[in-house]
Amino acid sequence: MPQSDPASKAVTASAPLPSIPAAPPRAWLVVLAACAGQFLVVLDVSVMNVALPSMKADLGLSTLGLQWVLNAYSIAFAGFMLLGGRAADLYGRKAMFLLGLGLFTAASVVGGLAPEGQYLIGARAVQGLGAALLSPATLTLVTAAVPAGAARTRAIGTWTAVGAAGGAAGGFVGGLLVDLLSWRWVLLINVPVGILVLAAGALWLRESRTGAGRRLDLPGAVLVTAGLATLAYGIVQTEATGWTAPATLLPLLGGLALLAVFVVVESRTREPLVPLGIFRNRAVSAANAAILLCGCSSFGMWFFMTVYAQNVLGYTPLQAGLALVPSSLSVLLGSKLAPHLMPVTGARNLAVIGALLAAAGFAWQSTLTADGTFLGTILGPGILMMGGIGLATTPLATLATSSASPGDAGLVSGLVNTSRTMGGAIGLAVLTTVAAAATPTVVHFGLAPDPDWLVPGYAAAFRVSAGVLVAAAALMLLWLPKEADRRGA
Repeated sequence: MPQSDPASKAVTASAPLPSIPAAPPRAWLVVLAACAGQFLVVLDVSVMNVALPSMKADLGLSTLGLQWVLNAYSIAFAGFMLLGGRAADLYGRKAMFLLGLGLFTAASVVGGLAPEGQYLIGARAVQGLGAALLSPATLTLVTAAVPAGAARTRAIGTWTAVGAAGGAAGGFVGGLLVDLLSWRWVLLINVPVGILVLAAGALWLRESRTGAGRRLDLPGAVLVTAGLATLAYGIVQTEATGWTAPATLLPLLGGLALLAVFVVVESRTREPLVPLGIFRNRAVSAANAAILLCGCSSFGMWFFMTVYAQNVLGYTPLQAGLALVPSSLSVLLGSKLAPHLMPVTGARNLAVIGALLAAAGFAWQSTLTADGTFLGTILGPGILMMGGIGLATTPLATLATSSASPGDAGLVSGLVNTSRTMGGAIGLAVLTTVAAAATPTVVHFGLAPDPDWLVPGYAAAFRVSAGVLVAAAALMLLWLPKEADRRGA
């Protein structure tokens, strides 16, 4: 691989910014607009959880219908992500950002005003499609606007922090809106914010593309989108039917088969959607694998911490959201500290340190009890878990994007987002299965078990998460190239 930084060439090709140590003021307006869009789409992955009971009562949704309110968004988001990343390269990052945000905002109106459950589920699927077009463009806009070096690393740290904060803030924002207004505002709040970000994007963003003269690989786009969407469908089915039921195995195997056909097609296509040679870049492959493993743990953390606080400690949805605010702030702090620590430790070493700190936090959290205190079972381990994730994710995203060629910047951004999203979906499905297997099934006199019975399952999920993060740290040490430290710092 050449030793020059290809991402710096992308900046020169896509925007006339000089390579200076600090980013121009206008570049940070681009970062602000891009990060605002990323916050919205990540927030909507988790914000719906606390609103589900109100939706069920208002719209008469079944349990399966409630599940699809969540799954329609996740499946469309994960399935179309790579297509969104390549479309940003070919048709313009600004254009895809505005198109995706426009779809997302319009679907929020439909969902917020939905008279029936079918309208809500359809609106959530369109929201996911909009998010898949928007999200890869956000990271590419950030890396293209800010010169390579320390300034770009700080900008990626901001993008990482905002994305993590979006997932973290879901419980709090959802609880606040449901308690003060209604479940409909969980969706309708996106509308004024989306319009504001659309205006900012139209004014501040500059169009850039690197695929002039190239055509979209339609067969590849159909295969990878169908494969990822089918795989995501199979993953979310595990929550209702388990891992061995035909309703789960068929889509899982079908998704893997479609992805295998996709690989064959891409190897024979002159202008592939995903050039397979990109995976020969160790920094790109290893960083995405590590991001997937970190996503497996971090997405599950927010879910299990929220249900532990409510189901075992007796917190209200709003109290549970407030209890997790310090954890949200710690991931922001970790992400913002990472660019300052990378020149000292190196990007690879900092990612390993972050993953091990997070693993220690998950191990601490696995000691939770039915009468746990806020300080010992939520605040302390939460800060350690999410601070470590923040420290790890920023250098990993930096390594993945800085190793990409200019024409693949959007694609690599899509890979980063796909890795994180699919990691979260896989992790949550696996961890809920682990928790269910470790939860005693004894029911006294026909009554639901005492909340104490939930503790062993939650503890098992946190122990597995700690192991996943230790494995991620080992993977980074063995797979990330040593020279990645110099590029990342």
